[in-house]
Formats: sequence, structure tokens, C-alpha cells
Amino acid sequence: MIRIVVGGQINKQEICAFTQKFMGDQATVEIKNDLDAVMAMQAGQYDYYIGACNTGGGGALAMALALLGAQNCATISMPGKILPDEEIIGAVKSGKKAFGFTAQHAEMVLPVLLKAILEK
Repeated sequence: MIRIVVGGQINKQEICAFTQKFMGDQATVEIKNDLDAVMAMQAGQYDYYIGACNTGGGGALAMALALLGAQNCATISMPGKILPDEEIIGAVKSGKKAFGFTAQHAEMVLPVLLKAILEK
């Protein structure tokens, strides 16, 4: 069972609902504030962190970058730019565990990200 925690600054409920529906019974998905989410990641309680903000990297990933390290984080979308599917898949395959994106791109990037997580 894959364990995902939703952090970030905006649209947590929507991101959680989308993620749970997409993952079905293959994952548990919970919402926490950023600090609690990242600390739970450090403690091994979750496998992946996802979050959204207006920039894709600021409020979505600031705590994850600080506590998990940049090597474990990826901004998969930002205003005016969405990473190509291959780069999102590559980030998962390379072992990244925390992903940030802009809320308006959620329906475009989450299916790619979540499918890559399922296939890992």
C-alpha cells in the first residue's frame, strides 16, 4: 500500500480527493499541514508528499526542501511551465519523494505523477 500525504498551501481537499480516486485501493491519502507532513515523511509514515501553491515550489515545497533536501524534491509545474511527462516520470524513477505544482495544473500533472508512482 502506497502512503501519500498532501501538503502545500492551496486546494488540499481537491488534490486529496483526486489522488484518492485515481489511486483507488492502492494508496492511502491524507492531508496535513506542511510541517507535519514533512516530519511524517522523515519518520517514514508516508512514501510520497504532494502539494500545490501559486508558484509550484514555494509554499508547495518549502518545508520539504528544507527538511528532506533538494535531492528528494521536484517542482513539476510552475506558472507558464509544466514539465514534460518524461521528466515527471524520470523524477519518480530517480527516487524523488516530494512533488510541488501549481494548483491550476493539478489535473494535468497528477495523472502523470500518480501513474509513475504506481508503476515504480
